Amino acid sequence: MDKRLIFEKSDDSKDNKLVNPPDIPLNSPESIIPKELLREDLPLPSLGELDVVRHYTNLSKLNFSVDTNFYPLGSCTMKYNPKVNEDIAKLKTFTHLHPYQPESYIQGALKVIYELEKLLCVLTGMARFSFQPPAGASGEFTGMMIIRAYHKLRKEKRYKVIIPDSSHGTNPATASMCGYKTVVVPSTKEGLVDIDNLRKLVDEETSAMMLTNPNTLGLFEERILDISEIVHSRGALLYYDGANFNALLGITKPSLMGFDVIHLNLHKTFSTPHGSGGPGSAGVGVKEELKEFLPVPLVDIKNGRYYLNYKLKNSIGKVKSFYGNFNVLVKAYAYILRLGEEGLKRVSKHSVLNANYLREKLKDTYKLASPNRCMHELVLSCIWQKEKGVKAGDIAKRLIDFGIHPPTMYFPLIVKEALMIEPTETESKSTLDYFIQIMKQINDEVNFSPENFKNYPLTTPVRRVDETYAARFPDIRWKKAGV
Repeated sequence: MDKRLIFEKSDDSKDNKLVNPPDIPLNSPESIIPKELLREDLPLPSLGELDVVRHYTNLSKLNFSVDTNFYPLGSCTMKYNPKVNEDIAKLKTFTHLHPYQPESYIQGALKVIYELEKLLCVLTGMARFSFQPPAGASGEFTGMMIIRAYHKLRKEKRYKVIIPDSSHGTNPATASMCGYKTVVVPSTKEGLVDIDNLRKLVDEETSAMMLTNPNTLGLFEERILDISEIVHSRGALLYYDGANFNALLGITKPSLMGFDVIHLNLHKTFSTPHGSGGPGSAGVGVKEELKEFLPVPLVDIKNGRYYLNYKLKNSIGKVKSFYGNFNVLVKAYAYILRLGEEGLKRVSKHSVLNANYLREKLKDTYKLASPNRCMHELVLSCIWQKEKGVKAGDIAKRLIDFGIHPPTMYFPLIVKEALMIEPTETESKSTLDYFIQIMKQINDEVNFSPENFKNYPLTTPVRRVDETYAARFPDIRWKKAGV
């Protein structure tokens, strides 16, 4: 593959001017755009059409995605999403809608939002959902603002939020953005919330506890009812980070565990490919006594007609323009209807089975982060390999040479040299066996030639870089060849 930039391939002998289609007048830019707004010299490369097509086709082959390779990215549920859902979301009757159209013209779209909300209420036990937040972190922010508004209405001065030491980084960030002080509760040696410590930390100044269940080690919080009782006994609320809900579909509900406010990553659990910043969607659900605090508008029905309801007495207001990322809602709706109750339950069972299969096959090669059986994801520690000079990051980079995307590295922070692996329910046994084989092969390489790991990966267009320097001083400027 010719690795030059398209600007470096430019050939001035080739004309890049637009061809005027027959019988269609081609207006000059000056006749449409004021002269002062025109660029005098746009430095486009000059290439033939075939050269351009080949350049971008070859670039597309460098993309790593779940459609091309195994993508076991822990805590993000990078699973394959059926293309039929994409086709449904691309129907012109959806894509040609505009959010400013009158309600009478968008009854079908409002019905999708309304019925998706009802389905998620059944799956979670919540009373109502808002789909405005465009991503998980935004969903967290919305949920915590609801909790803040709830306590404010009750004239309660609460300024602390309890967060486990294994939590997603967005949890303390969200709490801080909402004006709270974060208080960390430690984990036990098994990786679960330390109940005794939690009792000491929760008091009348506690606003909420933010919790993921299963947690970031892939473990179900077995004493979740005790946690709920401790939090609620002091008047605080329990917030559910739904990043790991893929493990619980049809098995249990956040409401049964005592959660008051939740967010679900529709772009993780319910069939929208995510990454590179979007599109995403976080459905924020609440129990009955909190539904008046949800963002406006909600979709309701009266006399057989759907309408946008802005009349919520204690609403926190809007958190995003319009009504959320609608195309994501269409995909989630299609996904749930296609699978049904039993299909969704199989999703969870297979994701748990796949993770525990990897756990059993790799437990003698890599150290387990917890002695407990995992749910949908597992965390391995590479401390045995580090003793021989090879770190978790080195192993992750070596996986690239075998067509496997690196798992989440060095997270959760409470596990040294962590690799966090989520195989998801959509991967076949043969793919999992290949991953197991490669992980064992890499361990053999650690034993026999650890010095080689400083050179990996070998097969990528860009090899090892100074990651600290690259993160702080990214070079994103176009440089003309020879300059």
